[in-house]
Amino acid sequence: MGNNKMLEINTELMPILDYVMEKRGLDFSGYSPAMLARRMGHRLSAANSNDFQEYFSFIKKNTNEIDKLLDVITINVSRFFRDTLTFDFLADKILPAIVLEKIQSQDHSLRIWSAGCSRGEEPYSVAILIRELLRKEGFTMNLHIFATDIDTRVLKGAKKAIYPMASVENIKYRLLKKYFITTGEGFQLVPEISDQVVFSFYDMLDKKHSVPPESIFGTFDLVLCRNLLIYFNPEYQETIFAKLCRGLAPNGYLVLGETETPTLNAMPYFKRVVDFSPIYTKQ
Repeated sequence: MGNNKMLEINTELMPILDYVMEKRGLDFSGYSPAMLARRMGHRLSAANSNDFQEYFSFIKKNTNEIDKLLDVITINVSRFFRDTLTFDFLADKILPAIVLEKIQSQDHSLRIWSAGCSRGEEPYSVAILIRELLRKEGFTMNLHIFATDIDTRVLKGAKKAIYPMASVENIKYRLLKKYFITTGEGFQLVPEISDQVVFSFYDMLDKKHSVPPESIFGTFDLVLCRNLLIYFNPEYQETIFAKLCRGLAPNGYLVLGETETPTLNAMPYFKRVVDFSPIYTKQ
């Protein structure tokens, strides 16, 4: 896309983005303009608006439209054990290595952060893997899993921990039977797992906090930040990676999305663990 066209999109979208920032405190200025225009275009049709200027007027007259707009901007695609290869490697190699090091150093606290957690399938998947590992090895640990997102609607759903068949189709039957209860609404996670995760609102561009306030401090042993960076321009990616680097404990692990890599400035601080999965360790 040419620079003139990009500038035109930015000019059209900025009043709307500024309004969302004013009303909800969410900064989407770092998102790809083309992506924003494409997704916001879906709401233009629904609002019978001919252009973004008309749509801006519509938003100001219909306050509930902001929630609908946020819903299309932050598309929440998730399911349990999404990207099976990555989760298999976490279960077989990464998590056992973390736990063993913890036991050897007599540190019985395990801290994990799922950034951009959507409906909660990712942090709950990790909680299940850790529960299985600790039982297998006969270890006990204080598990702290923090899961954050900017979409308060999906966070409410995540706390309920009830999922449709599409979300659990990758779960092995043994685990499904062990950790879920079938209800009229879907598959309900047992409290043994759901109680392990603390969900909260957090904007990765928050200038006041480098980590979720609920976590009190950083030093996470494992951070999952998958398919979130692709939304941001290079400048904002650098900001996010600076936070991830500060938040990770020495030798901590970072899991990215399949098409994501550390930025140029962050690259010296991360080493890829394996070629087939976007898992990095902090150097």
